[in-house]
Amino acid sequence: MAADTAGQELDRVAAEARAELVREIEASGAFAADPAWRAAFAEVPRHLFVPYYYVTGTAGYERRWGGHPDPAARERWVRGAYEDTPLATRIRDGELLSSSSQPSLMALMLAALDVEDGHRVLEIGAGTGYNAALLAYRLGDDKVTTVDLDPEITEAARRHLEAAGFRPVVVTGDGARGVPEHAPYDRIIATCTLHSVPPAWLGQCRPGGRILTPFATGLAALTVRDAAHAEGRFLATPAYFVPLRGGHGPEREPPHLAGLPRRARDSDRFRFLLALTRGSLDPEEAHALWEREGMPPRERYGLTVADGRGWAWLDDPEGPYVWPLPEEG
Repeated sequence: MAADTAGQELDRVAAEARAELVREIEASGAFAADPAWRAAFAEVPRHLFVPYYYVTGTAGYERRWGGHPDPAARERWVRGAYEDTPLATRIRDGELLSSSSQPSLMALMLAALDVEDGHRVLEIGAGTGYNAALLAYRLGDDKVTTVDLDPEITEAARRHLEAAGFRPVVVTGDGARGVPEHAPYDRIIATCTLHSVPPAWLGQCRPGGRILTPFATGLAALTVRDAAHAEGRFLATPAYFVPLRGGHGPEREPPHLAGLPRRARDSDRFRFLLALTRGSLDPEEAHALWEREGMPPRERYGLTVADGRGWAWLDDPEGPYVWPLPEEG
């Protein structure tokens, strides 16, 4: 009886914290492009997808978990699960390996995905399963496929989804290859950053479909014309995600910024330009362009993929400022 009472109290705290999170997300404007996502965030229990997570403490990372014998510790766990912040979910030797994304950023991305009833969605990067649950709540289990390279991640995501009452398709595999057996998709959303847009995604997305993916330190929203062509601009918001696992695309050393003015070194907009043009412009060239063009925001940039080639651009895909994307490795 005591255990039942404790469980009911935790459920009450979770519902209260979830309602507060939804109010915060709404106040941030993240639902503005598609208010229907509010219901998903109000109903899907995030704490079931993070049975434990880590917060930074004085002695490194502190583990919070729902099975803690202390009721106060369990309450801290469940309230923390509904803070509008990323949650570290996998740590190895003091290094962060994976996390659950900030809910307001997830909401913004889902709203920008521009889904409609009946759409089929492929998610690249299963994470905890929370994002797949939000998609499944909105569209239905049979419309959602999520893929991740790590079998431990997909097993945990599947377990979390089932605990929350959702059963989308969860696949263990290389996200760069997509999931052809469940194609075609109307939308593809990635939760990991890329060096180039995998051709398989275009081939598995219907003409007129949308691909939303982290790229450099932004979010690119591409419209697919056909299996070889896609194009679109970046959203205004910054976005920092772990790279797509699987060895696709080169890893590069961060650029050296010594000698550049402090306002450039400290500018998120300038660092975005550096990330987008790495391999094409050195920091001095990027800085000259950035100053000349009035420190352009992310939404002035875009990506084009055409016949196996890709390039980033400023203002116009056929204009004077275009930079080739790395070849697929």
